[in-house]
Amino acid sequence: MIKKASSYFSTEDRNTIADAVAEAEKKTSGEIVPVAATVSGRYDRAEDIFGFLFALVFLAGAECLSTNLLAGTLQWGAVPSDAEGLPLIHTIVILMVGGILGTALATFFPILRQPFIPKKEMAEEVERRAAEAFQKFRVRKTQGAHGVLIYVSVYEQMARVMGDDAIVEKLDQKVWEDICALVVRGMRDGQPGAGYKQAILKCADVLEPHFPVQPGDVNELSNELRIID
Repeated sequence: MIKKASSYFSTEDRNTIADAVAEAEKKTSGEIVPVAATVSGRYDRAEDIFGFLFALVFLAGAECLSTNLLAGTLQWGAVPSDAEGLPLIHTIVILMVGGILGTALATFFPILRQPFIPKKEMAEEVERRAAEAFQKFRVRKTQGAHGVLIYVSVYEQMARVMGDDAIVEKLDQKVWEDICALVVRGMRDGQPGAGYKQAILKCADVLEPHFPVQPGDVNELSNELRIID
């Protein structure tokens, strides 16, 4: 099974992240929303590919076993007169069973399907789910359209930073690449709290020149890490 995003974050990590958001928002009117998801896509095609390959291996094993059993019934030095291999119906059944078993294995052990998922597909799924999280957690509802989402998907080991309309007008998406790298590195190094903290504070540094904190500024969105398991 996929390790859930919630299991990566201790209470200390979550407090570190919330404190980092509070510190960052002292410098900017931007509302920073950290989100961690277990996985962003279903990747059914990759499961099917693994199932198909597993079925072929399963069939090859059955063919070898069948050949060995047949050879074991022959007398010394004899050769089989008709090496037809498995009957067609047996081949079909073995392929079906192997395909089902392989697909089930890829479902319960998602690491098996990972080599068959193109990076481009992963990036598209992370992009799509980040956009959904942007709406779900009301990042677009902030006053002045100053909301920023820092979204990490654990299975894909990818991150996406999305800004609201006012931020998009000032800052290009390329600005956020270093921030994505910081939080992904923290996850890979087993220091998710520290990675998020660095990313959040870097985000504030980028936002501050364009969106400094304003008099009477209020915290519109809570500071805690949102988890999508």
